[in-house]
This record gives sequence, structure tokens and C-alpha cells, in this order.
Amino acid sequence: MYIKRNFPLGAIMRFSGGHLSYLTVYAVVTVILYEVFNLTWIAIPWLPVSLVGTAVAFYVGFKNNSSYDRMWEARKIWGAIVNDSRSWGIGVKHFVTNIFADAPASDADLQELRKSMLYRHIAWLYTLRLQLLKPTSWEHINAGMHIGKLARKRIKTYGLGLLKNDTHESNIGGLLSSEDLQKIEEAKNQATRLIDLQAADLKQLREKGLIDDFRHMELQKLLNLFYTHQGKCERIKNYPLPRQYASTSMVFIALFIFLLPLGMMAEFAKMGEHFVWLTIPFTAIAGWVFIMMELVGDYSENPFEGMGNDIPMYSLCRTIEIDLRQMLDETELPPKIAAVNNVLM
Repeated sequence: MYIKRNFPLGAIMRFSGGHLSYLTVYAVVTVILYEVFNLTWIAIPWLPVSLVGTAVAFYVGFKNNSSYDRMWEARKIWGAIVNDSRSWGIGVKHFVTNIFADAPASDADLQELRKSMLYRHIAWLYTLRLQLLKPTSWEHINAGMHIGKLARKRIKTYGLGLLKNDTHESNIGGLLSSEDLQKIEEAKNQATRLIDLQAADLKQLREKGLIDDFRHMELQKLLNLFYTHQGKCERIKNYPLPRQYASTSMVFIALFIFLLPLGMMAEFAKMGEHFVWLTIPFTAIAGWVFIMMELVGDYSENPFEGMGNDIPMYSLCRTIEIDLRQMLDETELPPKIAAVNNVLM
């Protein structure tokens, strides 16, 4: 997540400025054919060009709205995970007591039970994050040739590459028992398995009388919510923006850019001799604007891709971890995740 108020001009040009070069070259070639070689027949009326441009603008706008909806929904889901994680923390801390126990447990044993369940939840957060970051076939990193190469470079420079010591083992190290680690290693969906282990612990707590039926149901409701949040994230991750929308918009933009200087020449020629050369800068600018709109939507549709525009899952996981550790009255807390190059991951 980019946290600075505005993108600097340099960053914008690094993101999309390269397209200005071939747009300019195409406009120059077109004007030379028209003006120098006197191929005036290549100019076309502006009306059909404007009709195509209007249709493309609506289409790209629809795609960008859909991309933003996916990104914003992902952020709302993680916001709900933050809130429900805190509820889970206070529930475990204050519900697991000896009030209903026939054979009361010691304070140390109760604290160890609470610690085990809260640590397991922290491990679930980092595990879910790791699962969501696994690349899918339609994400940029798996694209061929230049797009894939550029995506890997952007991930390294403005994405996950900013986290030098980000390993799954370091995040969950010491959070899980050896028994839990063995169980999740055998699971295909480790995050789901961790929630299942939490439910099993709640069952044991109820059998020992350390929680009553009401508290058992309330804590189980929170586990069900975690499953819901995980499922929503997996839906966004595993179901892409329909490719017929994601792919054809670039085709339409390419068609519009092809027609753009042909229509502009006819209009600038009406202004007088040599005005036709203004087609070059205006074609480059107008074409770049449409390409920029396409790229913004294209790089926003996958909010768990590991790039600089992603949902800051690592930061949110660490925020929740700090909150839960404080609920356990721990004083040695991990540091918050700091932004690097104005990007918070």
C-alpha cells in the first residue's frame, strides 16, 4: 500500500512513461506520411474516432470500478479480521476461567491455555497471508515475456522484496507447539487446519468446565467468522476479474490509439498550414492517458499479488499480533512494520 499523499512525477513515469516513446514514434510516422509524402487520404473524420474513444472510456471505467471494488472488498475483509481478532483475544482472556470448573486449574495453567490459543491465532494470520500470496496463473508475475519480467522487478523493488527478513518460519516460530506444527504440515489448507485446532481446544475447555455453553458458543461464532473471512479472501484470490473484461480493454485501447492521429490530423489541418504537426504531442498525451487508466485498473484487480498496491497484510498481521500479546501482558513486543520507499506491505 502506497502511503504518501501523491505519487511523484518520477514514479508515474517509471510506471507508465515508457509508453510515451512508441506513441510519439507512431504519431511522427503518421504525420510524416500525411504532410511530407502527401498521403492525405489516411486522415479520417474526427466523429468516428470520438465515438470509439467514448466507448473505450466507458469500458475502461467499468473495468477500473470493478478492480477497485475487488481491492476495497479485500481491505474491508482484513479490517474485519482485525476487529474479530481483538474480540477473540478478549474472549479467550476473560472467558477461560475457573468459574464453572469442577476441578479448578491453576492460574499458570489457565494463562498457558490462553497463550496457546492466542499464539495459534497469530500463526493463522501469517499462514493465511502466505497462502494468499501464492501466485496464480493470471497474475502479472506469471505473464510471458516483458510483462512477467517487469512484474518480478516491481515485486522486488516496490513489493515483497522490501521485506528483507520476511519468512514464514520466522513469523510463526515459537507460536505453535511441535504437535500443531506436525498437524498443519500434513494439511493442504494450513490456515483452515489451524482454525479446526482452535475448535478442538474449545471443546476440551468445555469438557473441563473452563468455559460454559454460552461462552463456548460465543467463541465458536468467532471461529466461524474467521472461516468466513478466509473464504472471502480465497474467493478474491482464486477467482479473477473475468478475463473477457480484463483482456479486451487493452485491445480496444490499441484500436483507439491507432485511429487517434488519423482523426487529429484532419482537425489540426483545418487550423492552417503546419498545424498538423500538433498531432504528435496531442496523440502522445491522449494515448498515454488511456494507457495509464488501463494500467491502474490492471494492477489493482489482484489485491494479494505481492506488489506495492496490495493490501498491507503483513502490517495488519503484526498489528494484531502486538494487540494479542499485550492482552497476555507481554512486554517484549515485536516492532510495527515500517513503510519502505513509502510502501507499507
